[in-house]
Amino acid sequence: MAANGGNGPLKGIKVLDWTMWQMGPVSTAMMGDMGADVIKIEALDGDAGRAVKRAITLDTGLVADRNAYFESGNRNKRGVAINLKTGEGLDIVHKLVEKTDVFVQNFRQGVAERLGLGYDVLKELNPRIIMINVSAYGQTGSMKDQVGFDPIGQAMGGLMSLTGAPDDAPMRTAFPLIDRITSLHATIGALAALRERDISGEGQTIDVCLADTGFTTNEIPISAYLGSGHVVQREGNGKGLGGTYQTKDGWIIIAANNDAMWGRMCEAVNKPEWLEDTRFSTRADRQANNDALEDELTEWFSERNTRDAAKHLSAHSVPCAPVNTVEQAAKEPLLQEREMMMEIPDPVAGTMWVTGKSIKFGRTPMVVNPTPLIGEHTRELLSDVLGYDDEKIGSLEDSQVIKTTESTPAAAD
Repeated sequence: MAANGGNGPLKGIKVLDWTMWQMGPVSTAMMGDMGADVIKIEALDGDAGRAVKRAITLDTGLVADRNAYFESGNRNKRGVAINLKTGEGLDIVHKLVEKTDVFVQNFRQGVAERLGLGYDVLKELNPRIIMINVSAYGQTGSMKDQVGFDPIGQAMGGLMSLTGAPDDAPMRTAFPLIDRITSLHATIGALAALRERDISGEGQTIDVCLADTGFTTNEIPISAYLGSGHVVQREGNGKGLGGTYQTKDGWIIIAANNDAMWGRMCEAVNKPEWLEDTRFSTRADRQANNDALEDELTEWFSERNTRDAAKHLSAHSVPCAPVNTVEQAAKEPLLQEREMMMEIPDPVAGTMWVTGKSIKFGRTPMVVNPTPLIGEHTRELLSDVLGYDDEKIGSLEDSQVIKTTESTPAAAD
């Protein structure tokens, strides 16, 4: 049975996930959230992401191989551990491909083809297969053979040059923004290709990459430069009515730049005279006189607590939000109200907090389940899906072609 056991909109769709890190697993996790039966293929010693907490100090205090980095991208999946460098291991994957709708891989250029998992092979096995290739620089172009991670997309697309304070060095985001958006591109591509297959009856390849995403995130400044030569300048946390202000106990950000919001802001901070001040008559005037506005607003916010200021401005329909720390964000009532993080049972850790229901379907809701152990569903898949008997499964295990949960040593607390 599928890992999620739900009735989501992708129920009945089978996905083979041969990916690591973030820019592939997050995409297939979303498909699992929506009800697809996602089978994660791992090496016998597991996905490298399982050990990330030791590499980048993401020690969550959890037991065994559980860590926040890995769990976030591998929920709602069944796990199979296979040695793909063996003929028998490759044969298992080929048989799974015959029963699969979507195959996702994010290894460097040529690896899939070298191991016998290129699109030409998959298409022969299953003409309806949709193969998604997720990479650093894409399957075409002069840089296709180069490798990379999330920061290369931020750097290539010019996003880093616009992030941070004006006088600081270029700055990347604190989380893998490009990985996450590339994963969304892969998911959207899969959904569109599945729809097209309903019409044509044929599968196809999909090519998404970090570099493309980097250019996409910065498309407005790039378009402005290509069209007129205009160079957008870095603004840090914004200015004036789009700025960030320190309060008595933290920080708050506002986004009140248009004329309608300007009137509400004047009312909220009890400055009706601003409406008659020619320095602030138009949006362009206000931007030209940001310093004067900032002086007044800095004083107003400095006399108030963050939550009080946010509540007051919101009552006047002024867009604003507290600038939360991670701890504050984790305690936001909205996080639970919207089921964006959910505590679910976990076979090793007891319970686990994972990404929840990012899309609220009215009739076919998302279901969230834990990340598989290494080889947790190997026996189940080989038996129920491929029809292997216990003797054959045992022989494959003895030959180190596969690994099951039974053969995976329990990790120490």
